[in-house]
Amino acid sequence: MRQQESTICALALLLVVGILAIGGPTYANDKKNKAEMAAAAKVTIEQAIKTASDKVAGTVIEAELEKKHNKIVWEVEVLTSENKAMEVHIDAETGDVIDVEEEKPKPTKSPKMR
Repeated sequence: MRQQESTICALALLLVVGILAIGGPTYANDKKNKAEMAAAAKVTIEQAIKTASDKVAGTVIEAELEKKHNKIVWEVEVLTSENKAMEVHIDAETGDVIDVEEEKPKPTKSPKMR
């Protein structure tokens, strides 16, 4: 039994190291890309949040830069009083609202039945 536990621990450790090895450079590249997008954006996060708040009433819960359709876009998530999560996409160069859409709920994993 003790040897089986050691083997399981070793396999788990190898799995974690493998995941970190694969994800490490991706994380570093993601940080670099975010920094490059932030430097290129003419609209600040504060301006994007204000624009989104003017467009959709509620509480801003998240704001991030993304690249969509070869454009840098602020994606500002607003939680409405009806508990709907709305995404306001704002052009990071002009400050124009591109669109507003309800965030699609992420699928939940159902527990496995034994």
